Amino acid sequence: MEFLLPYKITIWVIGWVGLLLLLQLIVLDVAILSKKHMPGFAIEANHEHFLFRANRALANSNESLGIFIVFVLFALFSQPIAHWVNGFAVVYLFGRVGHMLCYYFNLKVLRSIFFRGEFIGTYWIIYHRDNGLAVS
Repeated sequence: MEFLLPYKITIWVIGWVGLLLLLQLIVLDVAILSKKHMPGFAIEANHEHFLFRANRALANSNESLGIFIVFVLFALFSQPIAHWVNGFAVVYLFGRVGHMLCYYFNLKVLRSIFFRGEFIGTYWIIYHRDNGLAVS
């Protein structure tokens, strides 16, 4: 497992993303309980309601997580320069945190900006490798 040592920051980011998902699940559960939402019934699609926004924040995290993990695995096993992968993994994490907070506080434009940052972080984890930008 020594080949993973240069990617220690990326491994930590994966752990922090897991904690972020747990936090989002707890926030959603508290919102469900406080609104006395009936299990099994759809949540009303209304951005003015915190319950909907908390549900969407968690759903968006789940949607992007698989892509992030696949790209990280590809990067780890193709062994590009570690500081690129680590840096873009951190960009992804900050994008996810910002996106979540903007969803909670209903900051639509800022939420879109954080999503773009997250997308850039995810995309560049593998893009720099395939286009010869990873100079050793």
